[in-house]
Amino acid sequence: MSDAERQKITIPRLAAMKARGERIAMITCYDATFARLLARTDVEMLLIGDSLGMVVQGHDTTIPVTLDDVLYHTKAVTRTRPLAHVVADMPFMSYQASAEQAMLSAGRLVKEGGAESVKLEGGMELVDTVARMTAAGIPVMAHIGLKPQRVHQMGGYKIQGKNPDTADQLLREAEAFVAAGAYGLLLEGVAIETAAQITQRVPVPTIGISSGPDCDGQVLVLHDLLGLNPDFAPKFVKRYADLGATVTTAVQTYCTEVKTSAFPTAAHGFHREANQSLLPIGEKVRMRGRKP
Repeated sequence: MSDAERQKITIPRLAAMKARGERIAMITCYDATFARLLARTDVEMLLIGDSLGMVVQGHDTTIPVTLDDVLYHTKAVTRTRPLAHVVADMPFMSYQASAEQAMLSAGRLVKEGGAESVKLEGGMELVDTVARMTAAGIPVMAHIGLKPQRVHQMGGYKIQGKNPDTADQLLREAEAFVAAGAYGLLLEGVAIETAAQITQRVPVPTIGISSGPDCDGQVLVLHDLLGLNPDFAPKFVKRYADLGATVTTAVQTYCTEVKTSAFPTAAHGFHREANQSLLPIGEKVRMRGRKP
């Protein structure tokens, strides 16, 4: 797609994509550098996921992530003014205590962070909260199925909706969240057949991860897609590059060149008589569809 054809992705545009049967590409993003690179692609949605706890911070689960953590990374992404729709995750215990807490937390992500919607994990117990949030003008994506913030309660990362009773429960949750005003659903770890049923039943876009091919869109963690964590290779991830090996090789080559004095050379420095600066002050990165 040319720069002239690119437009800001809004919630109505996402709804229109579902109506046309056009698939939606979503990916996690936690910083400005990757946000600028992703701006050169056709990705429609950027998720500042609480997965940052595991990918960036080194935790074993997403549970330790705080609202300030997500806010920090959301600001880093939105400073690049992406054309993709920006969704900020609501971390554990930033919304469960009350609808008021949920609205205040989401309000910070939208007002301070520049997020265009928020995502929260839950079931029927959060339907009224979502209704109040959407009534207040906060766009919400509901996350159902496998809920990583409840990993201890669920006894691990287990596929959901595998029998008629649990599948029916997920269908009821999906419809209730849509009735409460959720503009989309994220289906994680849902049995393929159940994810297909939900997608067919609801009028809003469904975004799947480890939920099969029938959702309206898909999301992956950027670092998994790029192979930046070579030791993590679950069945639901497709690795499109092996940047982990590329990074290791590049840095080792750099180390070797430094130790052998192959880098830097005079070509990488500046002579006294040269009228040059390291970088022009205020130099900006050209972005997709925007002037510097």
